Parts: sequence; structure tokens; C-alpha cells
Amino acid sequence: MALTRTRNAGWLARRLGGLYLRLFGWRVEGRLPAGTKAVAIAAPHTSNWDLPFMLAVSFVLGVKPSWLGKRELFRRPFGGLMRRLGGIPVDRDRRTNLVQQVLDHFTSVDQLFLVIPPSGTRKRATHWKSGFYHIARGAEVPIICAFLDYRRKVGGIGPVVMPGGDLRTDMLVIRGFYDQTTGKYPALTTPARLLEEEDTPLPERIEA
Repeated sequence: MALTRTRNAGWLARRLGGLYLRLFGWRVEGRLPAGTKAVAIAAPHTSNWDLPFMLAVSFVLGVKPSWLGKRELFRRPFGGLMRRLGGIPVDRDRRTNLVQQVLDHFTSVDQLFLVIPPSGTRKRATHWKSGFYHIARGAEVPIICAFLDYRRKVGGIGPVVMPGGDLRTDMLVIRGFYDQTTGKYPALTTPARLLEEEDTPLPERIEA
């Protein structure tokens, strides 16, 4: 999923998003970092309710959400609508490099806040998919820890990590944040861990 900053109609989207959140007793925390491109993590993802809350939070923050979808979804008659809704077509054939496709898209646009649910499913999986990290590192853009915390009824922006190549250290920061965030169905939360981290032990902590 991707986010593009709203322009002329931003005020209306923000009001609608704020009204929706107030109806459910939610509020927004954090601010988007400076810059026009980033990769944002959407986590924890455990419910269909995540989508409307994510949209409302995005509107309040002044961004218009989009998403990555398989190329078949962008055929006629709905292809134009999908793109207007922010969709980015990608080829999910196993012979293609999805990360490279997204990196190519990053270079072709002026503004892109790409939001990816790294669990890849609302059900509990064994680990996160690492595409978000490799895309951010390849595009040389920050990783934004976007979140929905159902326990506190808060959504918004958490830490911002600039991937520097030390995946395990970067993931320690990211995991430390999401370990304190509660999804709608906690039992379905996928651990914030990548398969690449299993090769060597993780550091116990990060020095300030």
C-alpha cells in the first residue's frame, strides 16, 4: 500500500478522517517526517477493521493511501479507477523481482510513501516478509513505523528508521516499538522478525 500527500482536497479528507476517529473514540499520534518518499510499515495487521482506521488516520495526517496490487486488477473496466484510488500495479509472477519493480516505481515518481503490511496476512504467521526493508534500503528512503494500537485507540506514526545495512540492529528498533503495540486480535499478531535475522544472534540492546 502506498501513501501520496493530499493536495487541494486535503482539508475535506482530514475532516472526514477526524470525524470517523472521534466517533470510535480514537486519536492520532505522531507526525510524518520531512521528505516526499518513504516506506511505511502497516502493523499490526489482524483485522478487516484495520483498513478503515488506517484510511482515517492517513487522512488526518494529510496523506492519501494507495496500495500495491497484482497487475490483473488494473485491467479494464476498473483499471483507471484502481489507479485513481492509488493502486500501483505489480507483476507477482515468481520469475519477476517484485522489489525491483517497486524500486523502479520509486524512481519514476516525485512523491511516494509506500505502506506495506509486512505480515502479509491477517492471520498469525511465523515472521514478517522482508520486502519493506529491502525496498527502503534500495530506494534510500526512511522506514516509517505506522501503527494502529487498539488497546489505547491510537493510530499514527512511531519511530523513523533509516536503513543502514545492519538489518538486525534496525529490526531491533522496529521490533521494540511494535512489541508495545496491540492489534485488534492480539493472538493473530505476526512476530516482528525476519527470516534473515535467524542467521546470527541478535544484539540484546542498542546503545543510546
